[in-house]
Amino acid sequence: MDQSLIRSYLSTVYELPTLQGLLRVSLDGDIVSDPSTLPELLTRPFAVLTAYNPRSMLLPRKVNDGRHLVLRDLLVIGNYRVEACVGFEEDPDSSWREPAWLVHGMERDEAIAFGRVFRQNAVLHCRNARPELVVTDPTFDDVGKTITGNWRVRT
Repeated sequence: MDQSLIRSYLSTVYELPTLQGLLRVSLDGDIVSDPSTLPELLTRPFAVLTAYNPRSMLLPRKVNDGRHLVLRDLLVIGNYRVEACVGFEEDPDSSWREPAWLVHGMERDEAIAFGRVFRQNAVLHCRNARPELVVTDPTFDDVGKTITGNWRVRT
């Protein structure tokens, strides 16, 4: 995977729903020595999945929305707790925002499978309070190659 694309993924800001309100995070933080200092959501296993713009190919909004709803339906049928979230560039000049699903309790291998089915470059998976960007597009790298990030809570 291209280094500039990796940097872009790591700096993407995610707005994740919590009981306390929206939590804004990215994967470009410093190493956290004590995970208990992180918001509770970030200490639990979850995945962030989207069906938008497969392999970075821009699709019409109607097509993206349809794909995204199919993804949600499959996740719900799979008995996952799913909540809407979004990823975006923090740059004020950027208009890029991509809807996604926060999937509670999803295992890494299943997140990779969903990423492959929906032709995503990568998926975000969290385990042991560590975010991982996991490659799901075999045209980039070996499927499952992981770029480990560190949570950065943004205000």
